[in-house]
Amino acid sequence: MTRLGAILDAVHRSEKQLVVYRSGGETDLEAQFASHRVDVVHRDLPPGGPEPFLIVSEGGKFAGALPLEDLIGLLEPPVVRPGAREDVSDGYRVLFEVLDETVFTTMERRALLTVSREIEERAFRVGCGTLHASFQQLSVFEPQVETYRRLADASELDIHVYGTDDWTPPAIDGVTYHSDAAEIDQFWTLTFDGCGDDTQACALLAREQAEGYEGCWTNDPETVRQIQAALVERNL
Repeated sequence: MTRLGAILDAVHRSEKQLVVYRSGGETDLEAQFASHRVDVVHRDLPPGGPEPFLIVSEGGKFAGALPLEDLIGLLEPPVVRPGAREDVSDGYRVLFEVLDETVFTTMERRALLTVSREIEERAFRVGCGTLHASFQQLSVFEPQVETYRRLADASELDIHVYGTDDWTPPAIDGVTYHSDAAEIDQFWTLTFDGCGDDTQACALLAREQAEGYEGCWTNDPETVRQIQAALVERNL
């Protein structure tokens, strides 16, 4: 299995579950977590019982419990992640991991372009750091040349573009091309390292299938670093 494939499969195998204990019927958490591949289960609380709460499990093992009110507060924008994750309990750690990853099993190219634009816009707003983008074939990058030219001209970003060698892109200051990456044509990736700020790190990783793409986009800095390392080391 390729390295990028292993990262993607690890995200898809995530075995996280949220068990909501409350009275008064189901909540809308299933819809909110549908794109995160998280199993949400409801349990009724008896009259006079405790305040509604949430049990978080990972891999079938208990990770923690927290008040349902805390979860609802976390889901209200703007969503704020803790700066030092070692300072939070396992339950909150798993919950933040859930919120940091959006998994998709079928997505069209147009939708992925929208996600890519969001990542590129974040990199532009930060204005520094490293942006890695793979376009499967370099010829696919051709319609994006002017976009990346403006991105490079208006920022201090270090931009790296990857793709199989089927077209010669124009030289752009601040943009480095890589056409020596084996099996890059299987994946569509875009990563931004946040310029030293983990709260700004983000990535898209997609694998082409017969009917569109499967993959994820993530704000988890460790997953972002793993994808970047695979590209930089050409160990895909």
